[in-house]
Amino acid sequence: MEISLFKSGLNEASIIHEMQIKAFMPLLEKYQDYETSPANESVERIIDRLNQPFTDYYIIKISNNPVGAIRIVKYENKTYRVSPIFILPEYRGKGIAQKVFSIIENMYNDARNWELDTILQEQGNCYLYEKLGYKKTGEIKQINDKMTIVFYNKRMI
Repeated sequence: MEISLFKSGLNEASIIHEMQIKAFMPLLEKYQDYETSPANESVERIIDRLNQPFTDYYIIKISNNPVGAIRIVKYENKTYRVSPIFILPEYRGKGIAQKVFSIIENMYNDARNWELDTILQEQGNCYLYEKLGYKKTGEIKQINDKMTIVFYNKRMI
């Protein structure tokens, strides 16, 4: 399985938006987090992010087919944040996200610190990030009575 990352620009905003809705809609339906869900974001929000000088967006491709996306936010002090990463439902469970993290860590090999967050109730996500070396920071954010966001950090030094 040939996994590659394609650096995205404004031309890809609608592709990213379409995949993001498809990827996050089951979570929106489950947790009803209408204010925070990526499934509820407008294409304009993605365009705004693509225009940020500190943001890199990549479309995740398998054999040139888009199967997801990842956004890297660059902070000072060699800290990078993954927000969001998503894989289309029909491609999940195949090790794609693990491979993408490996590619990203090699691309941003000056990183001292990686950050991300996920839904505490989604144990599969938590398991994946912990398997990749991310540690819970202790910070959590209650979104509603069904959903809590948990924050992770990975030190590279």
